[in-house]
Amino acid sequence: MKKLLVTGSSGLIGSEVCTHFSGAGWEVHGVDNNQRAVFFGAQGDTRWNQRRLIERLEHFQHHEMDIRDRRGMEELLETIKPDAVVHTAAQPSHDRAAEIPFDDFDTNAGGTLNLLEAMRRHCAEAPLVHMSTNKVYGDAPNRIALVEHSSRWDYAEGDYAEGIPETFTIDQSKHSLFGASKVAADVMVQEYGRYFGMATCCLRGGCLTGPNHSGVELHGFLSYLVRCNLEERTYKVFGYKGKQVRDNIHSHDVARFIECFIETPRCGEVYNLGGGKANTCSILEAFELVGEISGRKMRFDYVDQNREGDHICYYSDLRKIRAHYPTWNLTKDLRTTIEEIVTSWQVREA
Repeated sequence: MKKLLVTGSSGLIGSEVCTHFSGAGWEVHGVDNNQRAVFFGAQGDTRWNQRRLIERLEHFQHHEMDIRDRRGMEELLETIKPDAVVHTAAQPSHDRAAEIPFDDFDTNAGGTLNLLEAMRRHCAEAPLVHMSTNKVYGDAPNRIALVEHSSRWDYAEGDYAEGIPETFTIDQSKHSLFGASKVAADVMVQEYGRYFGMATCCLRGGCLTGPNHSGVELHGFLSYLVRCNLEERTYKVFGYKGKQVRDNIHSHDVARFIECFIETPRCGEVYNLGGGKANTCSILEAFELVGEISGRKMRFDYVDQNREGDHICYYSDLRKIRAHYPTWNLTKDLRTTIEEIVTSWQVREA
């Protein structure tokens, strides 16, 4: 039986990957220590998801470990010797990073290096998929000429009609401290691929979402928005008239791509992974769509100050990822994804 190691296994993508590969007959080892609750408080707690994995998945083993524990991670990799590794553990909020810069960098950059070096020493042949972020591009996408519509911004330049490609600059821009720590991890994952010949890839995600997200104000756009709607809480919109645009991809489709890469790995690759233009929405448009599905009108306040380094408009150009892996495509559109998130919050809070 093949063995998979997943860091951040109780989070949105980590848990989806655990479920997907367990269903495919893999022995799955999850690494998580509920650090999300430390970063975001009780609302970020993921123990419920950890319990779900333990109860429902066959051949799943939970390892209570912090990826910053260098010796512990090396011993774990030496013991398990996984056939593949999926790295989703992170401090994921660019707002929170400014308050905890050492924790942010030690987790995102240091934790990734701990994992890479442990793999090089004990399972160098195993493919590694690293969940990076579109924040590695900093605010450079905001330099692209935009056109303003009634409910959204969009790119005015035809070169970006399909979205942001992997060749877009990551340099000379404001990233937020979170974006900077993720750049460090992203480049290191590429380097272990190119320098040591390891099968690695960085997935620069758009808005990764789905029904198992513990969304909070500082991270988890759609999940938190849905929760506010269902609980009739006021959602804060930060700048850009609420017309800022993101592409949204269901965690199931992320897991499916990860499987494609592990089956046919490449060295030191980078892919922008999101919902593409077809699955974009602005915050204002998300309010309307969520309200249609839940039957509740969205309450919100507008703060005329955008988040530092935030994108005005961002969606992923999927042409490279589709060219390299033509059997992969999106299976869940934006409306379906939101319907699943609504149902999930209703069940959790029933």
